[in-house]
Amino acid sequence: MTRSDDWSHDVGLDLRGLACPMPVLKTRKALQRLAPGDRLLVEATDPLAAIDIPHFVSQSGDRLVAEATEDGVYRCVIERGVAA
Repeated sequence: MTRSDDWSHDVGLDLRGLACPMPVLKTRKALQRLAPGDRLLVEATDPLAAIDIPHFVSQSGDRLVAEATEDGVYRCVIERGVAA
């Protein structure tokens, strides 16, 4: 699965090896530290991350720019939305 070709990012977050719910919780915390428009690259091996993170992003006001799953690693780039 691949969505978009734009993998540019400002900060990377390696969540490989962490189990649910930690990937989405750590993603949320990392996004809170970013300025609007900054991008976060997330890498996770928990299969539920491919469901949980996009769902969280759709509810948070942030934007999922790119996502792909390859060799058991889910990767996505999230652009920070306007702070609430």
